[in-house]
Amino acid sequence: MPRKEIVSTDKVAAGTAPLSQATKLGNLVFVAGNTGRHPTSGETGNGIKEQTRYALERISLILEAAGSSINNVLTNTCYVSNRDDLPGFNEVYGEFFTNDRPARTTIVVNFGDPNNLVEVTSTAYIAD
Repeated sequence: MPRKEIVSTDKVAAGTAPLSQATKLGNLVFVAGNTGRHPTSGETGNGIKEQTRYALERISLILEAAGSSINNVLTNTCYVSNRDDLPGFNEVYGEFFTNDRPARTTIVVNFGDPNNLVEVTSTAYIAD
């Protein structure tokens, strides 16, 4: 029976919430929600496109630390704070997922922080 493993990388600025960057079980990787903060500085991006790019860059770095990649994402759950930002979100999202796109759910939410425009959580596999 496989054991759950915690995934952590110092290539991504740590947040303050009590959570793991990702967990692995067998060949699956479950990445925690990543917001639009710069991967290393932790500064919040300007606008939906930059925040989307930062969130997906963070996920990519975490997946690499787990032995996977953004190309192995099976599903994403995406949260945006403004329905009008969906075109900009989709534009950048499409740059990261060009072929064999993962399943996706996108939800419009109120984060409570007007500076936070996006959050993405991913599930990926580790290739044999």
